[in-house]
Amino acid sequence: MERIGRRITENKPKMSCFKFLKIVMFAVNGIIFLAGGGILGVGIWVKVDAGSFIDILAKASPQLKQIVNVGYLCIALGAFLLVIGFLGCYGAAKENKCMLMIFFIIILLIFIAQVAGAVVVLAFSGLAEVFIGYIRVWAVNSIKTDYGRISDITTIWDTVMKEFKCCGFNSYEDFTNSSSYYVTSKYPDDCCRSAYPCTLSGIDADVPGCYSRLLNFLKSHTKILGIVALAICVLEIGAMAASMIMYCQIKKQEQTV
Repeated sequence: MERIGRRITENKPKMSCFKFLKIVMFAVNGIIFLAGGGILGVGIWVKVDAGSFIDILAKASPQLKQIVNVGYLCIALGAFLLVIGFLGCYGAAKENKCMLMIFFIIILLIFIAQVAGAVVVLAFSGLAEVFIGYIRVWAVNSIKTDYGRISDITTIWDTVMKEFKCCGFNSYEDFTNSSSYYVTSKYPDDCCRSAYPCTLSGIDADVPGCYSRLLNFLKSHTKILGIVALAICVLEIGAMAASMIMYCQIKKQEQTV
């Protein structure tokens, strides 16, 4: 009886810790699940009923109308957060080892991808330049073939050029001989500072390309980006530790039973 009593008293701190971890896991992943559901709902709403969504955004702020064509991104992000949140919530609430392990693996893969990306950017500048080169090819091709023809691409580029006060990816020449120029013989308004509609004669060559603007923006906000990245990594490590501790504790409980 004394041994049993000792075991009970020794296990009490462990069980209280386990319950606390369980509650935290369930609460945090519940928030992630609800956020994912909200983002997914907004994405579906945008794609199904864009008209009413635009009206609401126009009343709130005219500038927010530009985000209406990111519906697919909202759907993908929302679905991903739903899966993560469900795995964490269900695994914690039901003490399901399989769900906890899947949750751990997904977070681990995300963490590894982030670390690998950071290593590539910081240590292998040559590879980073190749990656930027691919982005440049994609960006210029999207301007040449899709701008003015696909509404999502057009809205994204218009938003970027307006916010960063730039023209094209490299310069206004990206729009020369593009599909939109063949149809309208015009450039985006952001490529001209005064002449509207913007034609070749009114182009302001001093307007920089969006690549240089984005690069300067990232350089000027490196500290903020570093803090955000560090915070995300800490949260991911905490999530992995919590899920693995719960997994091991559940496994021990099953073995003792």
